[in-house]
Amino acid sequence: MKSPPHRALRIAILAHSTNPRGGVVHALELGDALTRLGHQAVVHAPDPRGAGFFRPSLCETVSVPASPIGTDVTGMVRIRAADYVRHFENPAQRRFDVFHAQDGISGNALATLRERGLIAGFARTVHHVDTFADPALEALQRRAIVSADRHFVVSHLWQRLLGEMFGREATIVGNGVDLARFSPAPDGREAALARRLGLGPGPVVLSVGGVEARKNTRRILEAFTQLRAMHPHAQLVIAGGASVLDHHVYQADFDAALAASGLPSEAVIRTGPLAQDDMPALYRLADVLAFASVTEGFGLVALEAMASGVPTVVSAIAPFTEHIGARETVWCDPLHAASIADALMLALKPENATRLAALGPGVAARHDWATTARAHLPIYQSLAEAVHA
Repeated sequence: MKSPPHRALRIAILAHSTNPRGGVVHALELGDALTRLGHQAVVHAPDPRGAGFFRPSLCETVSVPASPIGTDVTGMVRIRAADYVRHFENPAQRRFDVFHAQDGISGNALATLRERGLIAGFARTVHHVDTFADPALEALQRRAIVSADRHFVVSHLWQRLLGEMFGREATIVGNGVDLARFSPAPDGREAALARRLGLGPGPVVLSVGGVEARKNTRRILEAFTQLRAMHPHAQLVIAGGASVLDHHVYQADFDAALAASGLPSEAVIRTGPLAQDDMPALYRLADVLAFASVTEGFGLVALEAMASGVPTVVSAIAPFTEHIGARETVWCDPLHAASIADALMLALKPENATRLAALGPGVAARHDWATTARAHLPIYQSLAEAVHA
């Protein structure tokens, strides 16, 4: 007997960690939005410290017991997937209508559970696809995608690439911005955060996501070094950096470039992972966001900055060109540091900064989590019907 078409669903959403990375942010925001729509969304993640997720949530969350891991990324993926499998081997943990993986770790776990007949099927969101030197890791990434029954993506770019690379159709669900959390209105945390980070008169250039190749941090540093010639008190703040992948080679290259740049120690500030409550204030402390990424699923950081009234510099490539208008940011060529530097200079010009700051909240308002959550529901319903058939 099939389930009723519009009943409340119990949905297991699986993320790769409890840290503030894009896929985890997406999972929690999706879970909260589904809860507001009357569904029972439960976001899961391996949690080696048992500390819970990086922020409170409206939806229920589950910290999955996690085993010790070493430095090998392939081994880490297998261990974390096995942690998930052990958790869901207990029938009491599988009382869901829908299972939804947000990444390769949870995708591999659900693929194993499906092969063993413990779940009927699952959906997978493919935020982006990485390139790995290790064939075993590439195989795990592929398995986590092709084993899924249904697929979601957040942009037209990845809808096309998923078809070309894996022969899979995908539903575009987009992303949302929490306009209650990210806005131009100060919340009283700004002055203390500025003191804690050691911010001076600026201008402050903000880069979010830590030091890694796809964030293009090395070229952002080179562009910032050029910017300092015109703005001798400028500071580059590189926020975040929690990742399950190993970026030590790229980070070593960045460190060498920073040491050779001649910049004073206070010019470049690496915050590491920040408390979620600090992020809205950090955006508002910035004079410009440098978002010159070379690979993203969507680029939510740019919209969060816009919602906060911050001018942005964004790579002139898809998927960003899909949802940001021609005059709503200053575009750059992410493969050329000089282009990034020129774009930063343009964004900091008072007339441009004023115009972009005024436009930003309206751009962000075009993207809301309720719409994103509703875009998932037809696929969720079809998966639930298969379970209850």
